[in-house]
Amino acid sequence: MFDDESIDFLVVINDEEQYSIWPAHRELPNGWHGVGTPRPREECLDHIERVWTDMRPKSVREAMERQAAEA
Repeated sequence: MFDDESIDFLVVINDEEQYSIWPAHRELPNGWHGVGTPRPREECLDHIERVWTDMRPKSVREAMERQAAEA
């Protein structure tokens, strides 16, 4: 399903600011929100590659920032 080039996908993001793609015709899973409009799979993956530059979950990034500020 996720490698089907004939359907459009959505870029999705969760509360931890982790990205994925999801078939546009399916209901989004709990905890995920669509970003932008439906588009071809490769366009979604290109977008994710451009914007998701730090793969660490948001909670980990924030904890590391707090730890660095305390040091």
